[in-house]
Amino acid sequence: RVQNRKLYLATFAAVLGPLSFGFVLGYSSPVIPELRKINDPKLRLDSSQASWFGSVVTLGAAAGGILGSYLVDKVGRKLSLMLCSIPYAFGYIVIISAQNVWMLYFGRMLTGLASGVTSLVVPVYISEVSHPKVRGMLGSCVQLMVVTGILGAYIAGITLKWYWLAVLCSFPSCIMLLFMSFMPETPRFLLNQNKRSEAIASLSFLRGPHADHEWECRQIEASVQQEGLNLSEFKNPSIYRPLLIGVALMFFQQVSGINAVMFYAETIFEDANFKDSRMASVVVGSIQVCFTAVAALIIDKTGRKLLLYISGIIMALSTALFGLYFKMVLPNRNNSSNPDVWFTLNSVSPGTESSISWLAVVSLGLFVAGFALGWGPVPWLVISEIFPLKARGISSGACVLTNWVMAFLVTKEFHDFIGFLTSYGTFWLFSAFCCLSVTFTTFCVPETKGQTLEQIEAYFRRS
Repeated sequence: RVQNRKLYLATFAAVLGPLSFGFVLGYSSPVIPELRKINDPKLRLDSSQASWFGSVVTLGAAAGGILGSYLVDKVGRKLSLMLCSIPYAFGYIVIISAQNVWMLYFGRMLTGLASGVTSLVVPVYISEVSHPKVRGMLGSCVQLMVVTGILGAYIAGITLKWYWLAVLCSFPSCIMLLFMSFMPETPRFLLNQNKRSEAIASLSFLRGPHADHEWECRQIEASVQQEGLNLSEFKNPSIYRPLLIGVALMFFQQVSGINAVMFYAETIFEDANFKDSRMASVVVGSIQVCFTAVAALIIDKTGRKLLLYISGIIMALSTALFGLYFKMVLPNRNNSSNPDVWFTLNSVSPGTESSISWLAVVSLGLFVAGFALGWGPVPWLVISEIFPLKARGISSGACVLTNWVMAFLVTKEFHDFIGFLTSYGTFWLFSAFCCLSVTFTTFCVPETKGQTLEQIEAYFRRS
């Protein structure tokens, strides 16, 4: 029990990073309406600037994915996490002291950069310090803390001004810096650096004094290859197959339409006569936290693939229902191709949308619950498990880069999709992608439940 406590303590220190990352994502939702009405003309955002304020984080995070893939292998998992806290804190200082819109952008870019590094390093750190029986649960805590941070920003944003909210959002990263300084580096990284005695000390901290550290050390050493990674090795199926699976998981996570659905959340609740759209955001955030927590508790029993199946099917149904809602609400094709959904919904004859507004609310709740149950946490967990040690940094970087570039494209190009395909056509496209994700899971994603990282690596070498 003592060793588990120390393993949980190391996990807690690490997941303060995803908590910070959640605060970064959630910060824009309550702050954009405030900055659009602010008295200072230098800080006031128009609709285009508001869009960039929300989405520039994803560009920073994409750059963070590239930086993280270099740092995680060069300076280690622990130091990479500690270094993350610098752009987090500095980014919020820039936002708080902003004199113009460009300073706001720069601050958001810095917090995005830190988020990108965090989203790469934390899953790797947790998967390498955990043992197989709890690795799924602890790995799912990454996404749980992200959605907790988003919810925290929504709730705090109800009462706090934008600059005080920025002060609050900077706290988790500072606490992470303090806690991580007392935590060990991962045994796998230390053995890869030929630091065997330090690896034994790390295992002693994580497993307790009575575990067989020598045995676990030998298991890890058997799969650790000291030589560096050459690009020519990406022709090897044991390297490129897990990489393709990881990139595809990140692609499907974003094309499920999660950002688009969250983008519509406030409008949908307003149509359903929810007067306070901020409280509606809190409701959505709470659903995410609850179902991500459920996923974390059951993932080591059910396995990864079953949750991806259930999640994909729920999301496919709910986005199909969304499409049906828009098809029934929008009066004709001319209006429905107008990219401004607020205009099209307001142009409907009175009472039409309110009579079936329950369909949109049910679809939204189902979609968010489905995503949180599987396609939210599981891809991040799987990419932390499937890569061989020597390719872990560069492969994880490619996956994180894919995730954030797709998040940016889906968020920024969403209105163009609606103009081209109509609102209902766009959501039916998301539904088709969700169906494809279920097919992909069936044929391509390996089940990693209960296996050591070395066993997973050996599976890809054999196949």
